[in-house]
Amino acid sequence: MKRVFLGIILAGTVSSAFAQKSEVNAAKSNWGITQFMLQNQKGPLDKKLESIKTGLAHTDKAIADEKSKVMPEAWSYRALFASSAAIIDSTSTANADANIKIAQEAIEQAKKLDAKGSEKDNIALAETNVTNAIRNGGVVAYNKKDYKTAYEKFVAATVINPQDTSMYLNAGIAARNIEDYPGMITQFKKVIALNSPQSKDLYSEIISTVLSKQKDTTAGLALIKEATAKFPDNTDWIKTETQIYIDRGDAAKSEQMLVALAAKEPNNPNYQVLLGNIYFSQALKLQNERNKIDQKKVKEFNEVTVKMNALLDKSLPFYKKALDIDGKNQGALETLKTIYAFRNDTKNYEDIKKRLDALPKQ
Repeated sequence: MKRVFLGIILAGTVSSAFAQKSEVNAAKSNWGITQFMLQNQKGPLDKKLESIKTGLAHTDKAIADEKSKVMPEAWSYRALFASSAAIIDSTSTANADANIKIAQEAIEQAKKLDAKGSEKDNIALAETNVTNAIRNGGVVAYNKKDYKTAYEKFVAATVINPQDTSMYLNAGIAARNIEDYPGMITQFKKVIALNSPQSKDLYSEIISTVLSKQKDTTAGLALIKEATAKFPDNTDWIKTETQIYIDRGDAAKSEQMLVALAAKEPNNPNYQVLLGNIYFSQALKLQNERNKIDQKKVKEFNEVTVKMNALLDKSLPFYKKALDIDGKNQGALETLKTIYAFRNDTKNYEDIKKRLDALPKQ
């Protein structure tokens, strides 16, 4: 009896192990068929999904058994089927997310069990599929104007591939669309940190957002200093910086900064224009104040006018010096035209206008 009993147990054990290993073999075989179907771009989606579902069912049985669940290929093929489903099933975000989760769990298990590295190619392919599925999900959501989901997907893609500048950029754009400005800034800064060719433009957008949307001039100034350290030739940021100081009532700080820059680059006309702008901007503010004065208050009106003209007198030498350096400097010519028009200085106005008209049309 004992001998027969043991024989039955042994036979049963072998049969069970063989049965579960056969599920792994069936999954492998089914993967070959599925791959062929996936390569056919025009093949029906339902047939492809059916083949994937069949393969997944084999791996369900394989990982449910104590003996075959320790086989790395049981998990690597499970990852391949699930990740493929996540890519091609664009009809349901919920289905794609569920398959991504299955694939990620399977990849983790496969890596733990694959001591010999025999499944490294399958694992790598499954990882690529997962990344692409997440990225595709972000694009689909973005095109549907579901920017919150798109943002989450793009960020998830960057977690998998921290060097993917395109996904950081996409995440930043999606964040901007839902007015998540801190999120936008964080993502754009990661693009900049990876030395993207778009870094200069992204810095400009970040600075503009911090100043116009978040109304934070302190953070804006810090960003400008950070940006100009990388791109010292960008005078737009310097102009913005000087305007912040002017708005704060600290024109002296603006002038001090620009004088130092002009001393370093005496042949740079842009610094001369920016120095002129310090006083011209203040004159414009006074003009706005003057426009609000009651016409009967002649004395007050004239006092403001005198102050305006004094500021314009201070600005003129800088614009003229800019033209001495670069006779075609459009910024200097445009502002001088405005000043001469305000003062009814016809001779100088006509002269500047001719020089402006002679510039190439943009």
